[in-house]
Amino acid sequence: MQTQLSGDLPLIEGDRVQLQQVLLNLMINALEAMSFASDGIRDLQIQTQRADSDCVLVSVRDSGPGFALENTEQVFAPFYTSKPTGLGMGLSISRSIIDAHGGRLWASSNQPRGAAVQFTVPACSTSPS
Repeated sequence: MQTQLSGDLPLIEGDRVQLQQVLLNLMINALEAMSFASDGIRDLQIQTQRADSDCVLVSVRDSGPGFALENTEQVFAPFYTSKPTGLGMGLSISRSIIDAHGGRLWASSNQPRGAAVQFTVPACSTSPS
């Protein structure tokens, strides 16, 4: 596991437990996806950075089998799963949590292999008291 956490991020406002749930779900999904890979290096990368529109961007990338480009939206549908024991609720719930925080959650392919799931959450517009 590798982390690249930016130190100059703006504050965000949100439910700490819900945002932790999203991050934990993305990490568990990545670890489970890589457990199906029989060859190559297993690499999990977590990165935070400032996004263009005064948001914080969080990226979770893995070196698992990935998914087809046409499935990048389908993976967020309730009850959609590619895992033999999956319920298909984790990414759907994660998206609704991020949406409720005014952010966006999406998936894409990771290069040279694997998946990348990223989300943004807006920075606080007011300073903390």
